[in-house]
Amino acid sequence: MSDASDSAPNGAGLALPISDLEARIEGFLTEHLARKSPETVGTYRRALREFTRFVASEHGRFRFRKADMERYKTYLKSERELSDVSISTYLTSVRRLCQYLVDVGLLADNPARGVKGNSRPASHSRSVLTMQEVETLLYALPFDSVLALRDRAIVYLMLGGGLSEIELVRADREDVRLTPSGHVLDVQGKGHTVKDRQVPLDDRVAAALLAYLAARGDVPSDAPLLASHGHRSAGERLNTRSVRTRIRRTMEDAGLRRPGLTPHSLTHTAALLWLNAGMSLDEVRARMRHGTLDTTMISLRQQGLLHKSPEELAVLLRDAG
Repeated sequence: MSDASDSAPNGAGLALPISDLEARIEGFLTEHLARKSPETVGTYRRALREFTRFVASEHGRFRFRKADMERYKTYLKSERELSDVSISTYLTSVRRLCQYLVDVGLLADNPARGVKGNSRPASHSRSVLTMQEVETLLYALPFDSVLALRDRAIVYLMLGGGLSEIELVRADREDVRLTPSGHVLDVQGKGHTVKDRQVPLDDRVAAALLAYLAARGDVPSDAPLLASHGHRSAGERLNTRSVRTRIRRTMEDAGLRRPGLTPHSLTHTAALLWLNAGMSLDEVRARMRHGTLDTTMISLRQQGLLHKSPEELAVLLRDAG
């Protein structure tokens, strides 16, 4: 394996054979990210897999210099045609890998530090559903099979419970509990390692979920809350990609097709529904499990979706501060 002598102060850089690079990446993932969640490690692994492919395509020309990093950024933009947000994520992964190589003595300094990702959009790129679109989607939901009941439950959990895809796929049957104040779902959010949050389920959300669970019949308490119902994978846990695919198809079947509208839009729409229903900002923020909703509220107001006057909005934001 290459050693620190390959890194020279005169700009010669560091040449790592692909096998050595892969070994160093594995060390970074297992040592530097030891306390991160499996999902976070998976994100870094996927991003660095793309980096490894690029380095291999360079046929020895890549030597961990700033110019090499700039060339990788151009590759992500021009050849891979990634979004600005994705490019920033990929470059962050490489930047932290390089810092790891500095820490273990292979690099004198971090060549990726000065290579910034493209500017992220000022407003959230995901759109939200209008009230009419919400009604259209809910009206179009079928309930004539266990598969339809499952997809219907997913829509209600995201749209009426503010749950994300990762929270849904991590949930088990035993995480649904009836409390004196109603049904709740224990969830493990992104970046968390335990189910340390409780999400209250409104009556309609709980009814949709319980209808699906009843159609499944008796299942073990540790069975996945959302299961596959295919012939070959029956009973297996859904993954986030499966959830997105099913919701995207459900939205398309309802005729909801426009730029910016994604399956995750359902989760963002939950905040809009609660705010328009008169729920306090503190309660909405707690139910969304977010640090702040100020930007979200201003964006909703600008789009004409938040039915509150500028004066009411100002009071809410002032009270939140």
